[in-house]
Amino acid sequence: MQSYHLLNQKVKKWIYQQGWNSLREIQQLAIAPILAGKTDVLISASTAAGKTEAAFLPACSKCMEIQNGVSILYISPLKALINDQYRRLYSLTKVLSMQLTPWHGDIPANQKTKFKKSPSGILLITPESLESTLLNDSGWFRKAFQSLQYIIIDEFHAFIGQERGIQLLSLLTRTEHLIGKLKTPVPRIALSATLGDLNSVPLSLRPNQRLHCQIIRETHAHSSLKLQVRGYIDQSKQDEIENRFSKTTNTVTDQICQDIFRFCRGSNNLVFVNSRPKCEKIAVCLSDMCEQKNLPNEFFPHHGSLAKSFRESLEQRLQKSSLPTTAICTMTLELGIDIGKVNSVIQIGSPHSVSSLRQRVGRSGRRGNSSILRMLIAGTKKTETSNFIDLLHLELIQALAMVRLLISSNWFEPVDNGLLHFSTLLHQILSVLAQWGGIRIEQLYQLLCKEGPFQNVTTSQFKSLLRHMGSEQLIGQTHNDILILGVNGEKLVNHYTFYSVFQTPLEYRVITKNKTLGSIPVTNILIKGQNIIFAGQRWQIISIDISDKIILVDKTKGGVPPTFQNNSLNIHGTIRKEMYQILCDEDFRISAANGKADFTDNNAKNLFIESCRFFKYFKLSTERLIQYDNTVYILTWEGDKVINTLFALLHRKDLTLAINNGIILVYDKSIEDVEKILKQLAEEDFGEDWALAQLVPEQKQEKFDSYLPKHLLLMKYARQAFDLQATKKWLQQFAHTKSEITKT
Repeated sequence: MQSYHLLNQKVKKWIYQQGWNSLREIQQLAIAPILAGKTDVLISASTAAGKTEAAFLPACSKCMEIQNGVSILYISPLKALINDQYRRLYSLTKVLSMQLTPWHGDIPANQKTKFKKSPSGILLITPESLESTLLNDSGWFRKAFQSLQYIIIDEFHAFIGQERGIQLLSLLTRTEHLIGKLKTPVPRIALSATLGDLNSVPLSLRPNQRLHCQIIRETHAHSSLKLQVRGYIDQSKQDEIENRFSKTTNTVTDQICQDIFRFCRGSNNLVFVNSRPKCEKIAVCLSDMCEQKNLPNEFFPHHGSLAKSFRESLEQRLQKSSLPTTAICTMTLELGIDIGKVNSVIQIGSPHSVSSLRQRVGRSGRRGNSSILRMLIAGTKKTETSNFIDLLHLELIQALAMVRLLISSNWFEPVDNGLLHFSTLLHQILSVLAQWGGIRIEQLYQLLCKEGPFQNVTTSQFKSLLRHMGSEQLIGQTHNDILILGVNGEKLVNHYTFYSVFQTPLEYRVITKNKTLGSIPVTNILIKGQNIIFAGQRWQIISIDISDKIILVDKTKGGVPPTFQNNSLNIHGTIRKEMYQILCDEDFRISAANGKADFTDNNAKNLFIESCRFFKYFKLSTERLIQYDNTVYILTWEGDKVINTLFALLHRKDLTLAINNGIILVYDKSIEDVEKILKQLAEEDFGEDWALAQLVPEQKQEKFDSYLPKHLLLMKYARQAFDLQATKKWLQQFAHTKSEITKT
């Protein structure tokens, strides 16, 4: 408790009022380095470990006497989290007589006007509101932030590696530049429960590395987890045969909803799904069950498309805990909003990532209770027409691998610092020009690329982007070489949507013979001639119309199609290697004090045994090519970047292909043909990765991609989607491995 005595007396008084006997470990460790104010600080600890207080107790101790100007800038990825932190910090700031101000799009204008007249204390803000304030009122901003001592970034993992995170880092550099502190930077304090390699994170927190970063992590974290992975098999077809006149069904969704109802009724819970349509489907099914049983409804959807009032009323209902409530949600309740005591968390299907799984697990088990996680995984019933991939039950194996990586290895996905964020760079160029009125090219490059987060952008690429922006009248240049906004640039900047850099994925309509099958988000590779599964059937892409956002498809031959995961889940190679190891060992269990812990139910166990049986039968511990019917399957056990690269290289060979669960399917070729092509590829020079990106009709993934020159768009897409070096390594290993030709 020695560090406790460094805190201000009034802060100690507040701690006493909370009835705390002592500070938590990370709270004690954070006091000295934050009070010193000479380094950035990264606080990594589990959910509900007291990270907010770890940052604010010492920061407020140092800043409580500062009356003029904002002394602490807190940045959150969510407006709801700002509202939550305002409630959480209110009593502390009241004791300290510090002003506490929330600022985002939903805060009334009169409240913002009042703050602007007398800015001081702590400002809680989103990146978009910070962008707007910096751009539209930079004169006031310079005066209001002259006393800035700390920048606190909550849920830092939600920013890093994303366009929105790059925007935030650029805004922080611009803030330091505006208040004259580029050379003597304002310490940044990042809070997160789920970060991968912590030693690589400081580069993501301050790319110019002007300040050293001190990492604070838990060493005595004690948390318990009650875990079960449950398997489900669709029995509806069998029921139709046995009960022809029965109106009841027993689909996987029915079974899952019955279990959710059984597990969750009467308490507060979170049920995570991976899509909004799935969220609505599960929620309405559970609501119907309540109605059928003459019970009040306890099950409600929560996702980004719902009205703010609906989401907030559900969050308040969870916080009050007066009525049992289960939220069926997407990622919207994944971050650290205080929603009170949650009894358990249910995950339907494999989550987006191990990091996401960790965040979701942490939503239960607060206030001294054990976390409870149930993962509900659908399997496919084995039939005479079952597809090869169905037999391996890869979604179940992926879920088991993620659980093992989370618990046994404490592994999370690392940050990809090699991406080219040209879309956000273009946005920041326009924003800086709007803020300053005009700026020289060398000053702009120094601010955004040398000091800011666009460290990977060369001067050649930067000038090329500026030339293209000039040709599109986004920017102009005066007679004395000052860059200014162009006519079209002013239109973009003055539009109310300008402040955010993220957008929802493009939706393309899927059409066959003038009949619309539905729409899909273009977040993964789609190429003419590729086979996809949609609406329960197998299709071949005939054409992709970018202007009208239409994918024209036609039916292809085949038996019962496998489940096609048409989503943007970028699975890391470590996860696939863990899946491979589990199947090789025929053991998914986790080492525990009393031996090995089994965390599956009978259904999941039976699906796993079946998966191992087929893995062994096809000799997949050594074989990488399997022929099943008229299809050759390529199993790399690598991440999606390698899968995408190999897929594109094979497409250049005029093969008919598809991707399913990390496996490449080659149609109408013999296994000997595919093996020969792969060995040829191992010897070939692939050229530049941007050349592969030319095969993909839709490379625009981010908000301002449509304003980029073609060559920079290709380079950006290629860096995001492909990994030539890792693919070459896999191909060379394949070429030098003797294998049996396996046909089934």
